[in-house]
Amino acid sequence: MVPHPLIRLGRRVALVMLASAAVAAAPLRAEDQFIVMASTTSTEQSGLFPHLLPAFTKATGIEVRVVAVGTGQALDIGRRGDADVLFVHDKAAEEQFVAQGWGLPRRDVMYNDFVLVGPKADPAGVHGQDIVAALTKLSSSSSTFLSRGDKSGTHAAELRYWKLAGIDGPAGKVAHYQECGCGMGPALNIAASSGAYVLSDRGTWLNFRNRADMAILVEGDRRLFNQYGVIVVNPAKHPSVKRELAQRFADWVTSAEGQATIAAYRINGEQLFFPDATR
Repeated sequence: MVPHPLIRLGRRVALVMLASAAVAAAPLRAEDQFIVMASTTSTEQSGLFPHLLPAFTKATGIEVRVVAVGTGQALDIGRRGDADVLFVHDKAAEEQFVAQGWGLPRRDVMYNDFVLVGPKADPAGVHGQDIVAALTKLSSSSSTFLSRGDKSGTHAAELRYWKLAGIDGPAGKVAHYQECGCGMGPALNIAASSGAYVLSDRGTWLNFRNRADMAILVEGDRRLFNQYGVIVVNPAKHPSVKRELAQRFADWVTSAEGQATIAAYRINGEQLFFPDATR
């Protein structure tokens, strides 16, 4: 007896559904064993990632493809679902990102600090350990302050320091305030070639080669603390997120092995980042 056409159609649909389920349940192929990480530029331009990520890949077989942008842009990439995991350094913005449902719980990973860099001659007379006093002097000097101006974690920190100095939004208020809309490395290059002052994370500064006559002028202020965190993008918002692989990175970078790898990264014997994950 020949089955009714609707019965045959029903069997075909069932087979397609079973095949789709089998594909969905199948393990990732070797060529799919990668994640996309949106990260602050400082983790790459400091040289940390060329040291850290090969160790993760060796331990897990998972490749990490990095999109290095400012933290604000990295969070936006996460909101769009164009990354699996974020490695960033603006804790307030990160916590808001998670509270809004875009990310799974964030974890502290490591810290370093910000430094104010400028000409060794220090024409604005800012040298010391007080970042707020330094910006106050810069606001009334003829020296140029160069801002990242890119909504990065460093830019967010800089704006907080200006606000503490009594200037909420220095653009248009401070005579010689300029924005480059660029990453930390390019900002340092511009500052070095123009004799400007600039706020930098210490890691990128230590890895920066084109210093000209630039030097650290302000450091040691406890307000210059710079915390980094890791967040897996929420797959409930974006089903394309590779949650399992991304979680393996978050787990590894906060594990004893990952933390030791971070601590081992040094330039000329100086440690750039200090692991502080709590598991």
